[in-house]
Amino acid sequence: MDYAPKLIQLLDTVEQENASDLHISSGRPPTLRIDGRLVPLLKEGVLSSQDTEGLVFALLSPEQKERFIEERELDISYANRDKARFRVNVYFESGDASAALRLIPNKIRTIEELEMPQVLHRFTAPSQGFFLSVGPSGHGKSTTLAALVDEINHTRSEHIITIEDPIEYIFTQDRCIIDQREVGKDTKSFSSALRSAFRQDPDIIMVGEMRDAETIATAITAAETGHLVYATLHTNNAAQTIDRIIDSFPAGQQHQVRSQLALTLLGVVSKRLVPKIDGGIVPVCEVMITNSAVRNLIRENKVHELDFVIETGADQGMISLNRSLANFVKQGVVSIETAEMYSLNSKELRVLAGT
Repeated sequence: MDYAPKLIQLLDTVEQENASDLHISSGRPPTLRIDGRLVPLLKEGVLSSQDTEGLVFALLSPEQKERFIEERELDISYANRDKARFRVNVYFESGDASAALRLIPNKIRTIEELEMPQVLHRFTAPSQGFFLSVGPSGHGKSTTLAALVDEINHTRSEHIITIEDPIEYIFTQDRCIIDQREVGKDTKSFSSALRSAFRQDPDIIMVGEMRDAETIATAITAAETGHLVYATLHTNNAAQTIDRIIDSFPAGQQHQVRSQLALTLLGVVSKRLVPKIDGGIVPVCEVMITNSAVRNLIRENKVHELDFVIETGADQGMISLNRSLANFVKQGVVSIETAEMYSLNSKELRVLAGT
């Protein structure tokens, strides 16, 4: 049976239903994620092992199929004709082929279109430094960086190199030269691509994900040596992000890394896509802007005090996650119960929200 037409139908449904993800697993119907909630496509019926294998293999080239069978999982990007692109992870579950597909919109949205804080525009202005977009998986870290990179693309003349696994947003070059390198296809690893970037005359480097100490160290060095570096991490907030970076190094190197980070870090944005009361989602952000107080806390290993600096730094454009959540609760956009699910301190949240 040719599963390609069925795959196209399912991918079209993702767009038609304004879903963010499609899940293909045997023993259940194809399932969409819409506004953060899983919605099974009951009319499609339950997928068999044969169905999932056919749909997954329809996503893969012969070379990718060979790698998938050998490695048992694989990250790829997939274009649904000229309509939309997907970031795809294919994997085996209880011996059956499965897939998770994330829709990547064709249009790169601006900070305004993403409904994110205006203060983020300031992170497109520096010529060097280190900026991090963090948060749980699936909450728009890459989308945030794409908005910043594309703003620079339309306002400055720079050489931008992106290192991604896989490539997600496709940038249309405007004032910038943009080279997009895919791990596994254009380079062997994030760290090797970063090292090579020093010889490619970049002004700005975007690292899709910092997965190891070598990549983190090279990214910090790039920021030290006159480049603007954007990167993502799977961390929950600014304080945890600093701790994760420092803790990825041996104890003997941590003092040096703290000094480098204090010198180069421009800021951290942490983002959650939170369900609204009336349907849809709203981005809730924590924004830390590196000032002298933040630099001192990083340098002196007092990262646990960063939350206080963020909470009291509103006049400088800083935003705490709880205050952002509380504001949406007060506006009647998000319920207090939903807000508590995303808060890292629900007691403080209730005080801020006045409940």
